Amino acid sequence: MTGDAHSELLAEVLSRYERSPNPRLREITEAAIRHLHAFAEEVNLQRDEWFAGIDFLTATGQLCDGNRQEFILLSDTLGLSSLVEMLTHDGVEGSTENTVLGPFYVPGSPARAKGESMLVDPDDGDRVVIRGTVRDIDGQPIAGAVLDCWQNATAGFYAVQQPDEQSPENLRGIYTTDPDGSYEIRTVRPVPYPIPSDGPAGDLLKAHGRNWMRPGHTHMWVRADGCKELITHVFDEETEHLRDDAVFGVRDSLVRRFEPDDAGELATTFDIVLDRA
Repeated sequence: MTGDAHSELLAEVLSRYERSPNPRLREITEAAIRHLHAFAEEVNLQRDEWFAGIDFLTATGQLCDGNRQEFILLSDTLGLSSLVEMLTHDGVEGSTENTVLGPFYVPGSPARAKGESMLVDPDDGDRVVIRGTVRDIDGQPIAGAVLDCWQNATAGFYAVQQPDEQSPENLRGIYTTDPDGSYEIRTVRPVPYPIPSDGPAGDLLKAHGRNWMRPGHTHMWVRADGCKELITHVFDEETEHLRDDAVFGVRDSLVRRFEPDDAGELATTFDIVLDRA
C-alpha cells in the first residue's frame, strides 16, 4: 500500500464517526484513531507484532479484579497517569502539586480522629507524625476539609494486596480538619516498595531493563467545598528511588524530612493549599 492508500483508509475510518451524537466522545475517538494509524505507520507495525500487542492487552485485562487494576499500573509506568493528573488538576501557582492516584486506592476507609494512628496491625517500622494546615489559595484555613489517606506497610505491601495477612483497614484513614484548618496523622514511616511486577506491566519494565520500585510515600486525596480535589503524596526525603520512581510520581515540592519534634516524635509538616473549583 502507498502513502496515499494509507491516507484514504484513515479518511474513510474517520468518516464513519462524523455523525457521533457525543461531541467529546467523537473528539477523543477520532484523535485516538489518527494517532494509532500514525503510530502503526511510524514503526511499520507488522502482523505478528500487532498480535503480540493484542495478547499483551488481553493479558492485562485478565489480571484485573476487584483488588488489582493492571491497566492503571500500565498507565502509571508509561507516565500517562502522571500526565492525565497534570492535565486534570492544572492548579494555579501556589497550590499544592498533585500526583498519581496509584492502583491501590480503596474507597470507604474508616474515619479517624485528629492525631489517631492509621496503623492497625503490628509493624516494625518507625512511628511518624504528619501534620499541617489546609488552606485555600487566598491563605484562609479550611475547616472540615477531608483527607483520605493510605500507604503501604513496612513489609512493602498495601492492605489490599495482602487480604490474608493485613487487616482491611490497616494504614488507611479519613481525617477531617479542625476549624483552624489543622490536621494530624500518625502512621509508620513510609518505605520504598515494588509495584507488582508479576504481570504484563512488570514484564514490559523488565524487557526494557527498568526499575519497578516506588519511593516511600503516604497518599492523600483531599476534598473541600468550593475547591478542586487534590490527589497528592508526602514523600520521605531520606527514601530511596526519589529519582527513579517507576510511575513518575515524585514532585520536589512534595518531599519532606522527618525530624524529632518537641515531644520526641519523628514528624514532618505538610501544609496543603487547595485551588478554587
